[in-house]
Amino acid sequence: MKTSRRSFIKTTALAGAATVAIPSYGFTILKKPNLLKETIGHGDFTYRVHKEWGNLDRVNTPVKNCHEMVMDSKGRLIMVTDEVKNNIIVYDKSGELLTSWTHNMKSGHGLTISKEGEEDMLFIVDNGGRIIKTTVDGKVLMELPDPRKIGVYESNQHYRPTETAVAPNGDIYVADGYGSDFIIQYNKDGEYIRKFGGRGYEDHQFNTVHGVAIDDRDPNNLTLMCTSRKHNSFKRYTLDGKYLSTIFLPGAFVCRPVIDGENLYAGVCWSRLKYMAQTPNSGFVTILDKNNKVISNPGGKEPIYENGELKMMVQDIPLFHHCHDVCVDEDKNLYICQWNANKAYPIKLERV
Repeated sequence: MKTSRRSFIKTTALAGAATVAIPSYGFTILKKPNLLKETIGHGDFTYRVHKEWGNLDRVNTPVKNCHEMVMDSKGRLIMVTDEVKNNIIVYDKSGELLTSWTHNMKSGHGLTISKEGEEDMLFIVDNGGRIIKTTVDGKVLMELPDPRKIGVYESNQHYRPTETAVAPNGDIYVADGYGSDFIIQYNKDGEYIRKFGGRGYEDHQFNTVHGVAIDDRDPNNLTLMCTSRKHNSFKRYTLDGKYLSTIFLPGAFVCRPVIDGENLYAGVCWSRLKYMAQTPNSGFVTILDKNNKVISNPGGKEPIYENGELKMMVQDIPLFHHCHDVCVDEDKNLYICQWNANKAYPIKLERV
């Protein structure tokens, strides 16, 4: 991929970045620029970058991969990692460490927050197969059953969950994103209700059902938004598992959908460059409006529609490696967690 002349001049002039050739991929990219005085994004969704926002003491609070982040009712930013020394890291909005704790999860991956009365609850997913419900200070309240052990899966089906979502009635939806690509539904007590999806190429099936969320943008018609990452899409279902529609996002290997107000946000772990699929270090953030139209791609090319069809979306500047999650605060600032990003801490995008 060639960086546009306008983007190249703007980035090099402001950041003084040098070019680096990568022979194995056959294209030229820029070193990570200092964008603190530059904004990224498109339209009304532009952001000032704070790369150092979440940096901590690597000896006392190390990270491997910063997988997901949520904000609790007190405005604290809670992040899950796969570092056994601190599976959970809690920040304040200035990026300072408040506390950390662990359940010794070697594959801490998914983090969902839900409300029970006035109390915040966390659902933490280890993609080795464990899902626990805890208080915000780490007290374990429940563990969901393994579908292989309760007769839900056949003996030859794999189970490596990646994410959960919690409905208003307490039902819990588990995305088996690295396993057999089912969404598994339990009631609030962890009792099995149903599964749907599975791996395949039919509309109602998935390929890497990496994320799941309750889409409450229409309060009279709640739906389930599910990621099908290798299909470059989100797929919508009723809360009882009936397929409704697909939102195709060509070029974008999206992670979990994050609903905030009228918008849907997602980290793009990889994008396609030229003929390659899942190109390393090609992530960005994508933002959809209430009609599920892409309106901004911070770090990526501006979204273009031709005759109602979205054109291929790719990285524009090499700010991000592999965007894994987006957390949105009440001021609409974004906090970006990354996988496989040289043990990087989260980056803040300040809304401007």
